[in-house]
Amino acid sequence: MALHDGRTFDADIVKSDRSPDLALLRLEGDYGDLPAAPVGDSDTLRVGELVYAIGHPWGSVGAVSAGIVGGMGELRGPGRGSPARYVRSDVALAPGNSGGPLLNARGEVVAINAMIFGLMALSIPSNAAEAWVAGERRRRLGIGVLPVELPAFLRREASTAGLVIAGVETGGAADRAGLLVGDVLLAIAGKPLGEAETLLETVAQAGDVVSLRVMRGGKIMVMEVRLEESGRAA
Repeated sequence: MALHDGRTFDADIVKSDRSPDLALLRLEGDYGDLPAAPVGDSDTLRVGELVYAIGHPWGSVGAVSAGIVGGMGELRGPGRGSPARYVRSDVALAPGNSGGPLLNARGEVVAINAMIFGLMALSIPSNAAEAWVAGERRRRLGIGVLPVELPAFLRREASTAGLVIAGVETGGAADRAGLLVGDVLLAIAGKPLGEAETLLETVAQAGDVVSLRVMRGGKIMVMEVRLEESGRAA
């Protein structure tokens, strides 16, 4: 690891995980004088909030780009076995930004920049990263979802949007319950599902079993899913 003042440190990989796309490193040597950036609460991020990305895009050391938060959600990237939680924003990221901080207007680290997905910048929320480092066990469905607009006949009894299942983790809770790619999630535990945040929060707070209202092939059904626990943050 190289610093802006020319110092370099060797580092050991304590642990890594492809699902949240994170690695925990331990520096070797005397690094007691290194300042630590303040970490913010990513759960307080709101759509439209100003954020800044710092990194070395295309070798430009310490470059800063600004944007706004577009939302938070759960996506499955190419080659990923399990979905991961991300902050979506329109900050400009490029090769060299990955692993750098996403900061709020107070200078707090609220996410770790990860990748570009279409026109969106995706960053791992600080709370998800902290939970992963601490080894926190979270309840999971084992699915990747994307928002989808609901047909007109459903809008009187649900929100205008639902979540379509884009991927199902083999052997996960959703797979065991019979959920399929293409199923549209309408509600969980009685709460309408217009955003992935609602799904994530409800699953995290649920008991052993959660009720899902699902549309498959135009038909509505209710499925009971027995949740699993995982050390992953997503």
